[in-house]
Amino acid sequence: MKLLDQDLELSKILTRPGSLFMEDLSTASNFTREGYGSTTRVFIVCKQDLGIPLDFQQWMIANCGANHVLEVDGADHMAMLSKPQEICNCLLEIGAKYECA
Repeated sequence: MKLLDQDLELSKILTRPGSLFMEDLSTASNFTREGYGSTTRVFIVCKQDLGIPLDFQQWMIANCGANHVLEVDGADHMAMLSKPQEICNCLLEIGAKYECA
């Protein structure tokens, strides 16, 4: 078997079904505290994200129980590339607010 064939077979074994569509996610049950854990959830809204539209980001925030929401104007789907300093500032703010004592 060629290396490429081995890679293909490995990828078939490791592939898991996902739910990347709003229709699928909108009918999914919410995560439970027991199943999802009691972690603090923070969401950074990327206002110019064409991959995950703003209305869907807001839906995710409303349905995941985010404890803290930050917005980065001008950030696209790869916010760490389009607005690196702003994302860094958000992460520093999050770290300062939720640091362990």
